[in-house]
Order: sequence, then structure tokens, then C-alpha cells
Amino acid sequence: MVKVTEKNRQFQRSLEKTEVNRREKKMSFTYPNNILFQCVKCGICCGNTPEKVRHILLLRSEARKISIATNKPTSEFASKITNKTPYSYEMTKTEKGNCLFLKNNHCTIYPQRPLICHFYPFELKNTRNQPHEFHYTNECLGIGKGKTLKKTRYLRLFQLAESRVRVERRHINSQNEV
Repeated sequence: MVKVTEKNRQFQRSLEKTEVNRREKKMSFTYPNNILFQCVKCGICCGNTPEKVRHILLLRSEARKISIATNKPTSEFASKITNKTPYSYEMTKTEKGNCLFLKNNHCTIYPQRPLICHFYPFELKNTRNQPHEFHYTNECLGIGKGKTLKKTRYLRLFQLAESRVRVERRHINSQNEV
């Protein structure tokens, strides 16, 4: 039986800290400081505005999950797209330009919502040989409200994007090998 000493605990914490630092270096990004944000559930993110036409892009895996959750074929809520890798579909919108799944400013597929919806009002820009950059839109009514966002919020978004895109790329690569 190994006796756990304070020295062992310190060594373990040191290893864990080193692993976190290594992962953070790999996940290099910049983000806006001192931004307050709280969703006010206005629904502006889920549709077109007079200034902007929204393109709700879907990964293949997201379209599949939405299809299963809604018991609808993908063709009933999205159109196939090309040249937008890693995205495979674009969400169809209502005549008013809103997401099909927005009802009374409420997302009816919230647990299966696409990556792009997780990110709003932020987007992640990838500049060649530079860290990724988080940007935000001032059109969102929740900007300037709520609590100041911490790096952990951006880190979670970054990790979510990284994991979903990694799965998508594996699928694309396996299709190319056939």
C-alpha cells in the first residue's frame, strides 16, 4: 500500500498543472477582454435582420443529431452545401428568415443546437499562422449585460469547436479514402 504524502499530492498537482499548460498552448486563441454578456432570449441570433442575412451552417454530425431528435429527414430542415468545409448543410429558414426551430423566441432543438449557435454572439476566426481570434457582434442585445466573461468560457467554446470539427474531419478523410 502506497502512503499518499503531501509531497506526492504536490507532485500530482504539478503534473496536472503542466498538462493544463500544455493543452492551453496547443489551443492558442485571443479573446475580447472585459465583455459582459447574458442571453436576453430575444431570438435575433436565430434569423435574418435588416442588416444581416444569417447562414446557420451545420456539420454533418449535427444534421444527423437534429434529424434523430426531430424525427425528420435532414432534407426537411437543411440544404446540402459544398465549399464550406467542414460544414455540410445550411439550415432552411422560414419565410420571415428565422430558423425553422425557433418558436416564440425559444429554440426547440436547444440540446442539439449547432456549433454556430453555441458560439453566438461570438465567432472564431482562424488566421494563418496566428492564434485563433474570438470576435463578437454588437447587434446582440445581450452584449453589455450580465457578468464579465472569463477565459474559461472561451476555452470551453474553443474545445467544443475543436472536438466537433475533429470528428467531422475524420469522417471527411474516411470518405476520401474509399
